[in-house]
Amino acid sequence: MPQRDSTHPEIRIYRTMRTIRVFEERLHAEFAAGGVPGAVHLYAGQEAIAAGVCAALADDDYVASTHRGHGHAIAKGCDVTAMMLEIHGKAGGVCGGKGGSMHIADFDRGMLGANGVAAGGVPLSAGAALSAKVRGTDQVSVAFVGDGGANQGAFAESLVLARVWNLPVVFVVEDNGYAQATGTRFHLDGRDVAPRGEAVGVPSVVVDGYDVIAVRDAAAEAVARARSGGGPSLLDCKAHRFFGHMEGWDQQGYRGAGEVDRLRSEHDCLAIHTRRLLADGTAGSAELAAVDAEVAELVDAAVTAARSAPDPDPAELLTDVYAAV
Repeated sequence: MPQRDSTHPEIRIYRTMRTIRVFEERLHAEFAAGGVPGAVHLYAGQEAIAAGVCAALADDDYVASTHRGHGHAIAKGCDVTAMMLEIHGKAGGVCGGKGGSMHIADFDRGMLGANGVAAGGVPLSAGAALSAKVRGTDQVSVAFVGDGGANQGAFAESLVLARVWNLPVVFVVEDNGYAQATGTRFHLDGRDVAPRGEAVGVPSVVVDGYDVIAVRDAAAEAVARARSGGGPSLLDCKAHRFFGHMEGWDQQGYRGAGEVDRLRSEHDCLAIHTRRLLADGTAGSAELAAVDAEVAELVDAAVTAARSAPDPDPAELLTDVYAAV
């Protein structure tokens, strides 16, 4: 689990973002070396969204994720080593090594699961919000979805039901510019998703997804609205991913020349937050370097554990299913 810095909330956010970045870049290297089975979708570049949104949540709030879900899981507090074991398909993984990258879930942390179905987590999150309302708790649910997933019927249906039933749910659209390889100028006609929420009476706002403080503040307002009985909100967060849609086959030929290099040099959310912390005196370079060292050690230990862990016992094959014969 990422260590919880007790000093300043914006340094805690930095730690979360750094943990996601190091985790994802290490997975990129591990996959290239042939050490990771199955499909892997990396979140690097979008850390400000997961970190900013989850900074506004309580421990018992819910999130439902996407196929690109490592960042959401880390930001919600899932154990980094257990995640690494899971992604490597090993015993001791957060789901027993049987789910892999796209199916990480940890109900104890309010992580309802990553999902291989586009927008598949959106109705799950709406259902969790309905459960909270029926049970009379003040819990809030967050539905993460990509710009491509926002075109699925489940997304529109969940928006309508959330408004009609006044559910405590926040829809977070992570517009990374591409639905796999199809640019938003084609599948969204270059438009924002926020007006879709407004059309059914859901308060909606477009957010700079590279600015973690802007995301956190927008999320805090939406979460407060939901927790106080004000119903759903939609955050339309703009931030591109650094890597391809999926590891192993996407060479990003659909992106313009130098696009990724420009993203890394001009729109790196971690670098933007670092400059802010240093400029306003919230943190010094030595303090951030110490966080970096701790995160690197954490991820190194997670990889070492994953490489040496045993495979799941074959007897586990029929556990965690609806029916066994």
